[in-house]
Amino acid sequence: MDSRGYDSTGREFSSATEMWAEEIGATSAAPAMEAEVAPTAAAAASNGDTGDEAGGEVKRKDWYSKGIAYWQGVEASTEGVLGGYGCVNDADVKGSDAFLRPILAERFGTAKRHLVALDCGSGIGRVTKNFLLRHFNEVDLVEPVSHFLEAARENLTGCMDVGQDTHRAANFYCIALQDFTPDEGRYDVIWIQWCIGQLTDDDFVSFFNRAKVGLKPDGFFVLKENIARNDKEDSSVTRSDAYFKELFKKCGLYIHSIKDQKELPEELFAVKMYALVTSQPKIPKNGKRRRPKNSPRVIRS
Repeated sequence: MDSRGYDSTGREFSSATEMWAEEIGATSAAPAMEAEVAPTAAAAASNGDTGDEAGGEVKRKDWYSKGIAYWQGVEASTEGVLGGYGCVNDADVKGSDAFLRPILAERFGTAKRHLVALDCGSGIGRVTKNFLLRHFNEVDLVEPVSHFLEAARENLTGCMDVGQDTHRAANFYCIALQDFTPDEGRYDVIWIQWCIGQLTDDDFVSFFNRAKVGLKPDGFFVLKENIARNDKEDSSVTRSDAYFKELFKKCGLYIHSIKDQKELPEELFAVKMYALVTSQPKIPKNGKRRRPKNSPRVIRS
């Protein structure tokens, strides 16, 4: 699964979202609060806080199965996984490259190193083929929609040969993120793009806690996701920036870098990229963060 809830009207999520709210007895909040209320309700249901733990688990499974059923009916193409907005592919890749490149250099240096990435919600392998394989020697793909993953295998056939200094698609896992646990210490970067909106809050936190063990020393996560706007209705699966930051705290993650994706059509949700690390970024002994190069200084009279 690649683009989740990408249309700013939220149409691609509306049926699943309304289904969840109806089944747990949640009421629709005002548009300004909708993005922050629904994920909490979903988390409560997954915890069994409705008073019926078994019933909550049934509803949780139904929530996920209906999401998969929707995507099973979507064409395995760039237009399909991007919700009819295949035109954003180039801008998306350009933005991701500009965000990731300097972080890789900072975390791992410029010396040659065998780098491995995990592409979460990989869909048809669009992100792996167009972007991740430029930077990583190996990329594993995890995707719950079987015909998307088969399309990824086909699309990446030429990127699966083993050889010295090769860049290749290594492993293909057909499993949902809420059920996936990575191999310990395998990945330098775990890339999660346009799929985390499928997870309830509890499963969001649980996934990141499990995925931490998959990181190598100095490894990090990148989450690239739609950001809710207060003036849009039906955005309950799309979380706000503030809501994401609260969830990161619950996961024990720290924001290393954050950047807005540029050059997207105005009618689409805003998109942010977060680089997340498992230990608090170091602050110089003077207690002040280093001033970025070429940043303006205050001239005092």
